[in-house]
Parts: sequence; C-alpha cells; structure tokens
Amino acid sequence: MIVKTLRPRDYNEALHVGHFFRNKRVPVVMDLTALPDDVARQFIDFAAGLVFGRGGDMDRLGPKVFLLVPAGLTRPAVVPEQGEPGAF
Repeated sequence: MIVKTLRPRDYNEALHVGHFFRNKRVPVVMDLTALPDDVARQFIDFAAGLVFGRGGDMDRLGPKVFLLVPAGLTRPAVVPEQGEPGAF
C-alpha cells in the first residue's frame, strides 16, 4: 500500500494533504514537526474536518505526526518513521 508522507513548511501546503487524501485516496502521514505549534494546530483542525467530512480515520503516530486514512482503506501495517520526540 502506498503511503504519502508530507512535511509542510507552512499552512499554504494544507491543499496537498487534501489532494492526496481526497483525490488520490491514499493514506497520508502528516509530519508537522517543522511547524510552530500554532500552525500545527491549524493543520490538525483542517485534517480533523477533512477526515470527519470524508468518513476516514486519523491516528496520532507521535508528537506532531498524524496518519490520515481515507474511508474504506485499512491502516497500513507499517508506517514511516515517526517524527522527533517533543511536547505537543
């Protein structure tokens, strides 16, 4: 199974998360470790709305690292390496 890992540098890259999740229907690992906490929270809010609206699932893999799985797909057995440890 293909899993897309995205490491956005700013909130303008949220459209890439939506594109792969909604249009390509592949699980997306959203690595937010490079973002300030306030921008990371915006991404999490966006992803929560996306997942809720499309009937998917979202799991926290680590601090500031999240897996978004489109509806009808199962969570991949192996996911990419988790982000660096930290408080979030």
